[in-house]
Amino acid sequence: MVQALPYLKESASQTAGPYVHIGLAPGAAGFDIYRQELGQTIAGPGVPGERIRVEGLVYDGTGAPVKDILLEAWQADANGIYPHPEDPRHGEVAPGFRGWGRIITDFDSGLWSFETIKPGPVPGRNKRMMAPHISLWLVSRGINIGLNTRMYFDDEDNSADPVLGLIEKENRRRTLIAQRTAAGVYRFDIRLQGEGETVFLDV
Repeated sequence: MVQALPYLKESASQTAGPYVHIGLAPGAAGFDIYRQELGQTIAGPGVPGERIRVEGLVYDGTGAPVKDILLEAWQADANGIYPHPEDPRHGEVAPGFRGWGRIITDFDSGLWSFETIKPGPVPGRNKRMMAPHISLWLVSRGINIGLNTRMYFDDEDNSADPVLGLIEKENRRRTLIAQRTAAGVYRFDIRLQGEGETVFLDV
């Protein structure tokens, strides 16, 4: 058993600070450094599947929009395949599908959005199928550790999803369900604290 040395102390925790966009998405902060900003295209134009747009706001505990959030999205393609070696089918992923993206809020309104294809169901632990979803990670000033959550779709059958099944209260499960507001458009608002707080996952 390893024991901590008595003269070593835990360092103070720090939030992401006001410079998170400069480091992770410099183009959004006004710095023309890269020819193409990293993570802008989740699914290229030729990727098969239903094209969708996801949009929303992130609210703080007082109900005010947080305007400097950075989000990252991970998802499977329309056939439920991740472009990652840990997926045994990754060699069959749709050409041009990256499955990962980095999203910046609008600094004036706080609105964030991205375009992709709707993911298919994927196998989880013990090969139990999970409903179509997009995993989201968000970070901002005032947040010590990035927050992980999931976004499901209100027009899919989510009843047997093993992750949603772990959430006992129906009103808490609803915080992970995006609403289809128009053809190919889903709304997913995230609440960091307070009434209607989004379920965050310890992953």
